[in-house]
Amino acid sequence: MESKSLSWSDFKKVDIRVGTILTAQDFPEAHNPSYFLTIDFGELGIKKTSAQITTLYNCTELIGKQAIAVVNFQPKQIANRMSECLILGTLGENQTIALLGTDKPVKNGIKVG
Repeated sequence: MESKSLSWSDFKKVDIRVGTILTAQDFPEAHNPSYFLTIDFGELGIKKTSAQITTLYNCTELIGKQAIAVVNFQPKQIANRMSECLILGTLGENQTIALLGTDKPVKNGIKVG
């Protein structure tokens, strides 16, 4: 797959932050197997999102995990809920997603750059 070029000014518009997952619950209303997450982004507040990460994670192990997300997308309707951020992960074989995170604990809301 070919990667498309992105200008530096375009990249600077993307607000990527670290947050801690507070809650994770099954989201059976979503079209694809997903969890619905509540994430603490510190001074940015609490945001909610849907994440298709059910293959590698269970709800219990996600609680307290720090993850990286894009926080400045417009809210998007996913089934019967609103998603307020996009959690980031790697896309592996069979669409298996592994979350991106930090190797050391950091302050919630810290900017990734």
